[in-house]
Amino acid sequence: MLDVLKTRRSIRKYTDEMPRDEDLERIVEAGLYAPTGMGRQGVKFVVVKNKEMRDHLSKLNAGVMGSDKDPFYGAPVVIVVLSKKEYPTYIYDGSLAIGNMLNEAHGLGLGSCWIHRAKEVFEGEEGRRLLKEWGIEEDYEGIGNVIIGFADGKAPEASPRLDHRVITIE
Repeated sequence: MLDVLKTRRSIRKYTDEMPRDEDLERIVEAGLYAPTGMGRQGVKFVVVKNKEMRDHLSKLNAGVMGSDKDPFYGAPVVIVVLSKKEYPTYIYDGSLAIGNMLNEAHGLGLGSCWIHRAKEVFEGEEGRRLLKEWGIEEDYEGIGNVIIGFADGKAPEASPRLDHRVITIE
């Protein structure tokens, strides 16, 4: 596990090859098993493999940051992570799920990256319409997007860890 944690990096260039369904299921399962406040399990996952929908989400996300570039870096799969806002730990719950998913993707030999702006996308009119279309009518907030695919090139090296970040009280 520690090797996965030490070697996982955000990937920002992907091939067109679609990951296997079994691998995507394992990645989502890793998210499902992330800790949640008081075990409430208020996190939902929308796995987008459909290219038309993936491209639509890309345009919405790019629009939030005022860009016309693909913020999903060509990754063929986007997993939207949403958390139920009524739970006080909803942001942390969704964040832990994303962390688990990024690490599981790397362990399976896939590239991944956490892409922000899901909150803004799903607060907008089109985002709310999509949630309704997907059958999500409760009050959920977009926590992030996990892009998944095969890296096009080598992963970057880890930066050296900064000193003086651990304090031990005995």
